[in-house]
Amino acid sequence: MKKSLLLFPFFCIAFQLFSQGVIRGRVFNPVNNEPVPFANVSVLETQLGAITDESGTYQISNIPPGLYNVRASFVGFKSQTQYEIQVTQARPVQLDFELQEDASELGEVVVSSEFSRSEETPLSVRKLNANEIERYPGGNRDISRVIQALPGVASTPSFRNDILIRGGAPNENKFFIDEIEVPVINHFATQGSSGGPVGILNVNLIKNVDLITGGFPANRMDALSSFFEISLKEGRRDKMFTQLTVGASELTLSNEGPLSKKTSYIFSARRSYLQGLFRLIGLPFLPTFNDFQFKTVTKINKKTELTFLGVGAIDKFKLNFDVPDEENEEERENRLYLLGVLPIQEQWNYTTGVKLKRFGDNGFWTFVLSRNMLNNRSFKYANNDDSSLENLLFDYTSQESENKFRAENSIFGSGYTLKYGVNYEYSRYFIDNFDRATLAGQSQVIDINSISNFNLYGAFVSASKYLKGERLLLTGGVRMDGADFGQSARNPLNQISPRFSISYQLRPNLFATANAGIYYQKPPYTVLGFRNNEGELVNQTNDVQFIRNAQLIAGLEWQVPDKNRRFTAEAFYKNYSNYPSSIRNGIALANLGADFGVIGNEPVLSNAEGRAFGLEFLAQQRLLNDFYGIASLTLVRSEFTNPNTAGFVPSSWDNRFIVSLTAGKRFGKNWEIGARWRFLGGTPYTPFDLEESSLISNWDLRNQGILDFSRINAVRLPAFHQLDLRLDKKYYFKNWNLNWYVDIQNAYNFQALQAPLLVPVRDDSGALRVNPNDPSRYLLREIENTAGSILPTLGLIIEF
Repeated sequence: MKKSLLLFPFFCIAFQLFSQGVIRGRVFNPVNNEPVPFANVSVLETQLGAITDESGTYQISNIPPGLYNVRASFVGFKSQTQYEIQVTQARPVQLDFELQEDASELGEVVVSSEFSRSEETPLSVRKLNANEIERYPGGNRDISRVIQALPGVASTPSFRNDILIRGGAPNENKFFIDEIEVPVINHFATQGSSGGPVGILNVNLIKNVDLITGGFPANRMDALSSFFEISLKEGRRDKMFTQLTVGASELTLSNEGPLSKKTSYIFSARRSYLQGLFRLIGLPFLPTFNDFQFKTVTKINKKTELTFLGVGAIDKFKLNFDVPDEENEEERENRLYLLGVLPIQEQWNYTTGVKLKRFGDNGFWTFVLSRNMLNNRSFKYANNDDSSLENLLFDYTSQESENKFRAENSIFGSGYTLKYGVNYEYSRYFIDNFDRATLAGQSQVIDINSISNFNLYGAFVSASKYLKGERLLLTGGVRMDGADFGQSARNPLNQISPRFSISYQLRPNLFATANAGIYYQKPPYTVLGFRNNEGELVNQTNDVQFIRNAQLIAGLEWQVPDKNRRFTAEAFYKNYSNYPSSIRNGIALANLGADFGVIGNEPVLSNAEGRAFGLEFLAQQRLLNDFYGIASLTLVRSEFTNPNTAGFVPSSWDNRFIVSLTAGKRFGKNWEIGARWRFLGGTPYTPFDLEESSLISNWDLRNQGILDFSRINAVRLPAFHQLDLRLDKKYYFKNWNLNWYVDIQNAYNFQALQAPLLVPVRDDSGALRVNPNDPSRYLLREIENTAGSILPTLGLIIEF
């Protein structure tokens, strides 16, 4: 047996030495879907390559297993490079290239596409491919965590996936998968906001991700901070292929292959066993999640393509009342606090959609029809005693469903592009809400059961034009959006959204860019569908409006294509208006933060203002000589007004400065090591109102403190920093691959200080102590609240 174990590494090495891989695919013009014959496809830093045939297809054989950059080029077209393509013997790599025609007529003008630049968004775009996402240290193969390496993106020291970009709130981001909008990409999402502890999307299916943080294209709507353009792989067209991933908290199965000569599929399903791990380490909450994704692509004919997409998740969250054998006083207080405030939660969501793409001679039509739904239920009993309805603090159930249609036409001419389109959305919001806890200190009880329906409509037109032989790029567009959730919102002229960008090539591979635009986003459905006990749509009566955001951006980008390297610097300014503010608390909803639960289920006025501004710097080295790295620095201020305070105050997303350093190195015999270090300025928080919180009538309803909103975000936390490490080892066999990895989050166990917890003083029996000087109050005390622990993960990926 020992001899067998000793021979195993040599057995693996032998297969890696003698096994060979294949890259095959198609090179075509994305404007009309026509093939590009006789194009050159080369594996960089090798002598390997191929020429496409008349149908645009190619095949490169006898490639040693490993990671490669592959380039396609042809005279009259812009070359395209795809980075970090994993080659194995288990399956041929299916790699297609889209080569766009080059309109430049000046030989001295150099426009590199090593880091591709979109005509519509020539600035504030960051790109990640599947390998960059998969091997990211501390990311645990989760796209929401991976993008934290990019400039302008803040993260939290907790285990949540809130995406905070350029000082904006988590709900200001939109996600599109293959041009189909997917509202929820995290498990246990906060309704009315975003985020959650675990991402839904399986990196095995992702081809690449574009993050657009400014200069938004006119065909995208309803977001103020960013758009995520996620492209999934197409399923294999030759035969079936399976991938099995076993991690510390879940089991994932992926499968792909052909359904027919014209149709391919790719599918993923995941089941967590996180609740067993949490029970083992004695945490007071036990989450369980499941998710699925699938995509089919049908090539109806040479000019027509149909894509069908599905994404969904089922989440359950219950409490753990088992007391750990060894528990100190601080752990006990923290556990009792969480058991007292955390609700029992059940949530599920899905998105399904179809996209039809019809090509012409100089462009294409895109038609998208989709439906998505979020079902969210949470309830809480006082002292977790569900033996009597008298103990019920709240019972909340809601459903958000949207049906969307979008039609766009893209026309490409000599040096110019024209796009126009329309969109329509019909949504339904159901709520069944019993709540005696939110209005602490008041006799009113919320008891609502209602359905609200909304219509949203919009149109856009945009154009891009190259001048001076592609040295100068001008882009402009305008869109209008309207909806029936408020009187002002009904008129699309009130939501005219112009935008303009300019990009100028100062010298080969050095670009100056600038953008100005106005963007709108509807408030969350928790705001739009809120009703009082009389059944009135309160916020419709208050004429709730689209949130408005005017942005200015300017920057420089320097590309070093021979080194797969680039440097960028951008300055940005964002001005918010019509932001919803709480009538109850007198604060902007942007200052409520993001946590588990519901945000915005209350009467509001569209009267808050905000601003965010700062500088971003990025240095990126894509894989070269087995090394890669990303370094980013962001200086940012985020401030909002509140009706009950004078002037601007820091928002909940005001980190001030963000540093992220990520690097990795590949070694011989397919070993790889990577590290990421983050450093973020502390965010502000609102302290407790001890007078209101200590009242027995209030505490018995809420089991938690009441914030003092007269001192909104008046205290700031200290800075947070964390080191994440990852080690990978790959084995390549004749018909299958094996990859094991170790991912360590927070390697030096930094304890990030969070807003303190307010807990009651208990006697020896665990009962709450009453203030001897005031029998109407409990005795309360603040305890330190930290986040952060070493979190190692051992993963195993098997492909066959």
